[in-house]
Amino acid sequence: MAADSQIQLKTRDEIECLRRANAIVYEVLMTLQELVRPGITTKELDRKAEELTLKHKAQAAFLGYPAHSKNVAPFPGTICASVNECIVHGIPNDHPLREGDILSIDYGCKYQGWYGDSAITVPVGQINAQASKLLEVTQKSLNLAIEECQPGRRIGDISNVVQQHVEINGFSVVREFVGHGIGRNLHEPPHVPNFGRPGQGRIIRPGLVLAIEPMVTAGSFESRVLADGWSAVAKDGSLAAHFEHSVAITENGPLILSRP
Repeated sequence: MAADSQIQLKTRDEIECLRRANAIVYEVLMTLQELVRPGITTKELDRKAEELTLKHKAQAAFLGYPAHSKNVAPFPGTICASVNECIVHGIPNDHPLREGDILSIDYGCKYQGWYGDSAITVPVGQINAQASKLLEVTQKSLNLAIEECQPGRRIGDISNVVQQHVEINGFSVVREFVGHGIGRNLHEPPHVPNFGRPGQGRIIRPGLVLAIEPMVTAGSFESRVLADGWSAVAKDGSLAAHFEHSVAITENGPLILSRP
């Protein structure tokens, strides 16, 4: 984990710049959510996201993002489109979505030098009770995490409230992937795990901006990456959900940048 000196606290003006980038993210995600239906492909959703990104004179944050391994090509999509057991980093493709699927859409952009990042998981038509509960619990865990973003509290308080809410509802939090700081770079320190002990980790200070993103499965927390080098799926094949907001910590508490 990076040293405190590497964490860049943002000024009010810089937070406003981040808010403008995240306003684009919000518009794109809400547009894509309205388009989700049985029969549409994630490639079609990706093309729409690309079109809207260009319209706003922004840059897609994920397109061309380098892989951890030199043997894996950079990420090829404007969005990450993760269906059913895919947790994160799903590559958009030409397979039509089916009634009863759930789809996680993760989108980020760079606008005037600053990044925005957010994610939603949406139903495709009618979904079953387990899938519906998974979405509800994951989204609620994000809301609870944001409530913990108060000056003087610690990263572990965010992590713990997510884990507690998820596990008391019979689901699991993914360990391998975590939230992060955000600013002039898409990924900045500190890491924000979705599991941990309260009162541990870095102190939350005004000016800190975090991308908080619970990733939750209906089964085991274990994950694996597919042969494409990107798509991370639940190892046991269980359903997965992912919600994310970019959040600035102010003297008065959390300010969610990726929604109006």
